[in-house]
Amino acid sequence: MRIAVVSAPSAKKEPPDYVKGLVKGMESMGHRVDIIDTWTEDGMKLPGYEYIAVVTEPVSVFSGKIQPKIAKILSAGSSLAGKKSAAFVKKSGLFTNRAIANLMRAMEKEGMVVNWSDILFNGPHAEALGKQIGA
Repeated sequence: MRIAVVSAPSAKKEPPDYVKGLVKGMESMGHRVDIIDTWTEDGMKLPGYEYIAVVTEPVSVFSGKIQPKIAKILSAGSSLAGKKSAAFVKKSGLFTNRAIANLMRAMEKEGMVVNWSDILFNGPHAEALGKQIGA
């Protein structure tokens, strides 16, 4: 299966360990995975994927808000309605549950079908979850 992992880290840098772990787990199950960075990509390639996983972290420790770039990249990728997807948020602070609810709301606003959501703790935990996608 072709999977896009939309990575929305809090700063412009290489993908964090939890994103790399998620991708490693998916690839170990035979999926073809591409990382789409919200800092450098525009989301126009998203309709070409069979499954879309969005991975982010809350804006701050005391906030349940998600990165505003996520809504922008999802709206740029037209015809995402009906796409199966997953929402993942890195555990950070007090309002991680609110952040995952906000992420799912943004994805469902674009018509995506969120069939899985979870909180990521670290790279190995993300890798274990990645092995369950498409299984």
